[in-house]
Amino acid sequence: MLLRIALFVVVVGLWQLGSNANLFDPGILPSPYAIGAHLLKITLDGTLEFHAWITIQETVAGFLIGAIGGIVLGFAIGRYPALAEVLDPFILAVYSVPKVALAPLFVVWFGIGIFMKIVLAAITVLFIVFFNTLAGVRNVDRDLVDAVWLMGAKPRDVLFKVLVPSAMSWALTGVRISIPYALIGAIIGELIASNRGIGYLISSAAAGYDTAGVFAVLIVLTILAMLLNAIVDEIDRRLSKWKVDSSVGIRGT
Repeated sequence: MLLRIALFVVVVGLWQLGSNANLFDPGILPSPYAIGAHLLKITLDGTLEFHAWITIQETVAGFLIGAIGGIVLGFAIGRYPALAEVLDPFILAVYSVPKVALAPLFVVWFGIGIFMKIVLAAITVLFIVFFNTLAGVRNVDRDLVDAVWLMGAKPRDVLFKVLVPSAMSWALTGVRISIPYALIGAIIGELIASNRGIGYLISSAAAGYDTAGVFAVLIVLTILAMLLNAIVDEIDRRLSKWKVDSSVGIRGT
């Protein structure tokens, strides 16, 4: 950790010295001091808090909608192999469309408000969680499913006592992976068309050739991404513990 901090201080120090010596064009690479001054300004006047809160709302709402939808669709379609085979080409076709290309269409449908960014974030998350959940359902031991059917189980019993426990680890892996992508979807929507949010701050600063402003907001975005990654790591740690506890409980039964 100390070496990382030292490296960061050295890089920033050399960067500032180079800026003071006019080695860098401030219109292309502003000095750390200019970036820090802009970051302090938008923090003190409330601009950063307002726009960051909008982006956080879009990210969280999009993530929850996409994750829940992906899990439900994954289990619903995965239970019926024939249906999954019919829908596979259509799902892959929609998935293969870059999400950036969908943003202008969403603007027409939903406008430039917060709902459009939530939808874009949700769509980005949904496919990741859906494909992981579907893979988990497809990898369930079919002999176990057949055995449960032979024991007279009802469809609900097969779903909640066999499919869900067996495939949930796959679904949760998709949820864990998709958290940063919710932020990406929200930022893309704000960059395409918005009047608020972190993406809007970036595009607004870029339109005004304010490179210090762009760098300042990118730092904020980096911090948000780091916080999301920390959340992902914590979820992964808890899920790993849960898997171990579950396996111990199964052996003990």
